[in-house]
Amino acid sequence: MTMTLASRVAPLLPTRLVAAAARAVYPRFEPELARLGELCPADCGTAVDVGGWYGPWTRRLSRRARQVVTVEPVPHLARLLASRAPANVRVVQAAASDHPGRARLWLPPGDTGDRGVSSLVRRDIHGQALDVGCVTLDELGLRDVGFIKIDVDGNELAVLRGAAGLLARDRPALFVELESRIQPVGPVVTYLSLLRYDGWVLPGDNWMPLASFPLEAHQADAAYVVSRGLLRRVLPFAGPRYVNSVLFLPDGRRPGGAKVGDDGSHGLRKAPR
Repeated sequence: MTMTLASRVAPLLPTRLVAAAARAVYPRFEPELARLGELCPADCGTAVDVGGWYGPWTRRLSRRARQVVTVEPVPHLARLLASRAPANVRVVQAAASDHPGRARLWLPPGDTGDRGVSSLVRRDIHGQALDVGCVTLDELGLRDVGFIKIDVDGNELAVLRGAAGLLARDRPALFVELESRIQPVGPVVTYLSLLRYDGWVLPGDNWMPLASFPLEAHQADAAYVVSRGLLRRVLPFAGPRYVNSVLFLPDGRRPGGAKVGDDGSHGLRKAPR
C-alpha cells in the first residue's frame, strides 16, 4: 500500500500536534462534520463515537450532546483522547463488536494506529495485530442515545448487532462509514432497513436519499481519490469528493430533523433476528 506524505511525516511530529491538525482539517475532508446540526439532534443526551482516532468527531460532539462516549481500541490513541477530552466525554479503550471478549485488531506494517485504518476485519493492507478488548454498545449502560458515529473499517455490521437493544429503545441517528472496497455495503443497508432506518448521503450541497444515489458505482469511479491522503483531499480544488459515509435516520426522519409522511417506504418492516 502506498504511503502518503502525511503518513510518512506524522510519526516524526509530536502526537498532540498531529491530533490538533487532524481535528482542524477534518471538516473539509468529511463535510458532514461541519453540518453536525443536521445529523445530531439538538436535544441529544448521549452521542457515541465508535472509532475515535484523534477525536475530530468526539470534540465537536462534546459541544452538542450532554455526554459523549468514545470507543477507541488503539491504546495510545485512547490515552490521548482521555487526556485531552472535555469533562463530558468518557473514553472506552476497546473495540466495539457484537460480543465482549478479546480479538485481534489488524494494522498495516509499521503503523501504530495513527493512520486510522485499523480493523477487527483483516484485509490486504494489514500485516500486524494487537490483542484488544471488545465491548458491545448494549453493555455500556448508555441512556438517551441520540447519535452514533461508526468508523471501523469493515466491522460495521457487528457493531450494529451489538447495539440492537439500544437501537430499538432510543432510535438514534447513525452516521456510518461504508466502503465497498473494504466490505459490501448491502448487508448493513439491508439490516438497517429492516429496523426502519433509511440512508442519506451528501455528495454535494444537498442531501440525497441513498436509494437514489449509486454509492458503490460512485466509489468505484472515484477510488483513485483515496490514495491521495487526507491533506491533499482537503486542499481547495482537490477534485471530486469520495463519498464514503451514510447518515441513517429512523422512522421517516430527514436530515435536519424534519419528518416525511409515515407511509410508503416508511411502513412497518420486520426486524432482523
